[in-house]
Amino acid sequence: MDRVAIVGSPGSGKTTMAKELGRRTGKPVIHLDRHYWQPGWIETPQDEWVKRQSELLSGETWIVDGTYLHTLDLRFERADTVIVFEISRWRCLCRAIFRSLSNFGRDVQADGCPERFDPTFIRFIFQFPRDVKPKIDEALARYASSLTVIKIESGADADSFMSTLLA
Repeated sequence: MDRVAIVGSPGSGKTTMAKELGRRTGKPVIHLDRHYWQPGWIETPQDEWVKRQSELLSGETWIVDGTYLHTLDLRFERADTVIVFEISRWRCLCRAIFRSLSNFGRDVQADGCPERFDPTFIRFIFQFPRDVKPKIDEALARYASSLTVIKIESGADADSFMSTLLA
């Protein structure tokens, strides 16, 4: 487990898992949101994003969290392990709303991007299982022979996975 990609819906626990894995393994953690969003919630242009992400993933060891469909292949072709969060949309929605409200106005995801309540983002989370998850599955299938895939469907699954790291 040298290069770990963590994907899933917003609010599923990707960032929390990445931080804890980094703490336990000593591997560098890359939070893609911090590199993608420019101040004022401005998106990085696609060609620049591909280049930036390629540079971020050039190391021999890393833990990267973030889904970003258009660059899944960049991560999956370099990763040896993919952790897929498949948490219910309702739990993800509750977590995302709680995060938005409890951190409102603070830069949580990226510098210069204050937390806010965004109905478009909430809709994205609700539609994630239908619109995004099948594309993650397609990408996983393309790299199935070279990846270890770990599915996390609940907090208990996450705890169980983390406890195996201690063994």
